[in-house]
Amino acid sequence: MSTPQPPMPQAAAPDWQAAPAPSYAAYTSPIPVVRTHLGHAIASEWTKIRSVRSTMWTLGVFVLLVVGIGLLAAAVVSSSATEGDLSGENPLSFGFFGLLLGTMCVITLGVLTTASEYGTGMIRTTMTACPSRGRVLTAKAVVFFLVAFVVTFVSVLLVALADVALLDGTGVKDPSGSEWLKGTLGISLYIALLGLLSLVVGSIIRHSAGAITIMIGLVLAPLVIALFMFSSSLEDLRTALFEYSIPNQLSVFYSNSLTETGPSGWDPLWIIAGVTAAAFAGAYALLNQRDV
Repeated sequence: MSTPQPPMPQAAAPDWQAAPAPSYAAYTSPIPVVRTHLGHAIASEWTKIRSVRSTMWTLGVFVLLVVGIGLLAAAVVSSSATEGDLSGENPLSFGFFGLLLGTMCVITLGVLTTASEYGTGMIRTTMTACPSRGRVLTAKAVVFFLVAFVVTFVSVLLVALADVALLDGTGVKDPSGSEWLKGTLGISLYIALLGLLSLVVGSIIRHSAGAITIMIGLVLAPLVIALFMFSSSLEDLRTALFEYSIPNQLSVFYSNSLTETGPSGWDPLWIIAGVTAAAFAGAYALLNQRDV
């Protein structure tokens, strides 16, 4: 008859199955945890905008158009004009032609700053890293506005200084202090706000081609439509379209308005600022209601 075997001792549970020990509660991550703020979002958007090729291409073409056409126009006029031909003309106004074409580049970059992320799906990563959607839109707006303003200001200032030198001796007047301010600082703020409006439209539409088309239409359509309004009954509407078209508002900064009435002085800047603020409020509301 066999002798009963004593019961086998129970093996100790592995460490990973053991109940949490007090040492687990005292664990401290070596990674510092900080409360995020707008500065972090701005740093992220700055990294994005300076690392994508579209920024260099659009801004490079913008500088080429503004500086190249601005200098070319002044050089052609100065070579053919004699003393007194341009009596009383503002020499800064010759930068208008290149700047009008350059707005297309700023509009394109503004739209791509937001809409391209929806096209690639990158917006999901952005919103995961920064769940505060309003903060993301604000950071994009701050970074883009500063980039657009600085590039525009440097370009128009270079053109203004060169045009004044090239047209010296043709009878042009010396620009006053207010004309210098409007033709450099004022026009740069206007272009930056126009680009910011494009950014907001890109956030609302979420489609690059559609938003760019809308903004180009906003720039060109009122003036083109007004040119084909021949009926006298539409005269008031035709005049309003001329007065408040973006090309005419740009010309106001050079004291060369296409109409005798309408915006003057710094009025175009307040108009574009009000429109951009209203669009930004709408984009912010939609951003918090939509799914990414």
